[in-house]
Amino acid sequence: MKQNNMLAMILAGGRGSRLHELTNKVAKPAVSYGGKYKIIDFPISNCANSGIDVVGVLTQYESIQLNSYVAAGRRWGLDARDSGVYVLPPREKADVDLNVYRGTADAISQNIDFIDSYSPEYLLILSGDHIYKMNYAKMLAYHKEHDADATIAVIEVPMREASRFGIMNTDEEGRIVEFQEKPAEPKSNLASMGIYIFNWKLLRKMLTADMKDPDSSHDFGKDIIPAMLNDGKKLVAYKFKGYWKDVGTIDSLWEANMDLLDKNNELDLNDSTWKIYTEDAVALPQYIGPDAEIDRAFITQGCVIEGSVKNSVLFTGARVGAGAKIIDSVLMPGAEVAEGAVVQRALVADNVKIGKEAQVGSADSEHIELVSKRVKGVE
Repeated sequence: MKQNNMLAMILAGGRGSRLHELTNKVAKPAVSYGGKYKIIDFPISNCANSGIDVVGVLTQYESIQLNSYVAAGRRWGLDARDSGVYVLPPREKADVDLNVYRGTADAISQNIDFIDSYSPEYLLILSGDHIYKMNYAKMLAYHKEHDADATIAVIEVPMREASRFGIMNTDEEGRIVEFQEKPAEPKSNLASMGIYIFNWKLLRKMLTADMKDPDSSHDFGKDIIPAMLNDGKKLVAYKFKGYWKDVGTIDSLWEANMDLLDKNNELDLNDSTWKIYTEDAVALPQYIGPDAEIDRAFITQGCVIEGSVKNSVLFTGARVGAGAKIIDSVLMPGAEVAEGAVVQRALVADNVKIGKEAQVGSADSEHIELVSKRVKGVE
């Protein structure tokens, strides 16, 4: 806490229902991405790289795997004295009968005691399900420079897509004058990234009031931010430029993986100045057989390829049999495709087996096919 007196809280309780079977057993932030990472690696690595040494991770839905993954703070270098990654599931308290987080603001309200124990000056609130790299220390400097009560990170989105986001309308100086949640006719294209810096004392007061309001939905976008604007508080927009992806659907998760095939992709996972830390899987180097054909592929350690892979991303331990074809697809950890099978425009979930000569997906499908159960092939 000594470095910049800012504590981070990551909202990682999302059910991720639009990811269908991928999130039946794991919370969305624990879903795999980019060969060897999990989505939660990005916000936690950003915190570690930004000099934030205390991070609370608020979990709720199917959180066992996420809890055990996050609790090992050492992979992000956050296991030294006075630092740590803390898993904070909802817990019943003596005076309140609550065992779920009722909304994004309520998740923070239920952990006021945890935050108070560090007495931070500033609180950084993050979503646990976006893929991006960001220096939060620069955002804090901007917050201080503008003497703001709250600073909200925004990104410019195409105007035609603006109605899918929470939109910030600002004046010439970047002060937020209005917040519109998914407006039918947006006035600007500055979309909220779900990244907030608040002055803790003020936010604490507002959360305490919000908890007592029976009409509140206990949400930052719907309740806290509009209340701050109504009270005339100073909210400023911090414009972020760079790669940012909300991987809330199968298509967008597939796209985010496909982006890695571009050598000049903005995310650049090989950048040694801003590393994304993850669990170091114990696996052999990838094996590419003598008859294998590889054309524009992202292949992680532990993969065994004896067939053909084109324009695809293969995660740790994926296997492709002789004569099999993987085209425009993502194979998640441990996925196996048997001899002669064809996988096209598909995302194959962890440890799923695709049988001999089976056909999955199609070249002209509008959406990406999610394969989450074994596909039988020729016996």
